[in-house]
Amino acid sequence: MFEKTTLKLTAWYLIIIMLISLLFSALVYQASTMEVHSRLKGFQKYAPAQVKTFGEGWSSYSQAQADEAAHNIMINLVYVNLAILVAGGIASYQMARRTLRPLKEAHESEMRFVSDASHELRTPLTAMKTELEVALRDPNISSDELRELLESNLEEVDKLTQLSQSLLTLSKLDSQDMSYEKVDIKQIVADIVARYDKSSRRIEVEQPKSSLHIYAHTTSLEQLVTILIDNALKYSPDDSTINIHLQSSIGRVKLTIANAGEGITPADLPYIFDRFYRADNSRSNSGNSFGLGLSIAKTIVKRHQGEINATSQPGKLTTFCVSLPSAKDFKK
Repeated sequence: MFEKTTLKLTAWYLIIIMLISLLFSALVYQASTMEVHSRLKGFQKYAPAQVKTFGEGWSSYSQAQADEAAHNIMINLVYVNLAILVAGGIASYQMARRTLRPLKEAHESEMRFVSDASHELRTPLTAMKTELEVALRDPNISSDELRELLESNLEEVDKLTQLSQSLLTLSKLDSQDMSYEKVDIKQIVADIVARYDKSSRRIEVEQPKSSLHIYAHTTSLEQLVTILIDNALKYSPDDSTINIHLQSSIGRVKLTIANAGEGITPADLPYIFDRFYRADNSRSNSGNSFGLGLSIAKTIVKRHQGEINATSQPGKLTTFCVSLPSAKDFKK
């Protein structure tokens, strides 16, 4: 589909280029021939002695010279336009591909997203259907078995609910306009840490004494911090410590969250922010994980004009770093 569209767009670009080239060539041809006639008339006016030597043959000679000059100009313009046609065709094709590349990438991303979402929806639905069909075919099923079946189906429903909420969040982040307000990220981090670690045993926070103000959509920023802390707690040993570091540096506010654990392999690291991507290590072993959390986090960071990256030493330390513009450097 995109190849045909590329060719069509190339043709339109080339038509426009050639119309401009032909129009310009016509103007050049007319101006050149007029200049030739003007020069011949000038020669007749300012060099009468030389003209007299031609006698009555001057008129035919000057006309022949004008016709030959016009012919040569025409030939040169034809060659120039052929060169423009070839070069313009190549340039038009490259320009068309460059123009359509973002649309093609967006289309491919959307198709992958729909395919992955369909797969993730089908998996719990298939499990529920299979269990229900087996139960219906068993006339001697006990109440305990029915209860176990309902509990299992309820778990699948919870997964579907979580998936639908994640998909809705991504849809809103992609399309919804956000209202930004000045907030202190220190306070947001402190509030979320308090929800997860009421005893203050697993999470250690290092931050400056002064406030760290940024412009943010508060709900989205809270969700970002929640995703990163939740991941750090979920994929690290229960007796390990989660280290959170906040700092300000040259117009940026940086949030770093580090945890011990199995970590992420170098092969998986470049793809962990892709939608529905789940590595084969500990960060994907959770049955409730759909590979959307980090994708949501990256989308939130981008909407706040920031950057997010991850580093990991498998078996040692995994670190996520978020860099956001400070309040004075945020582009409203």
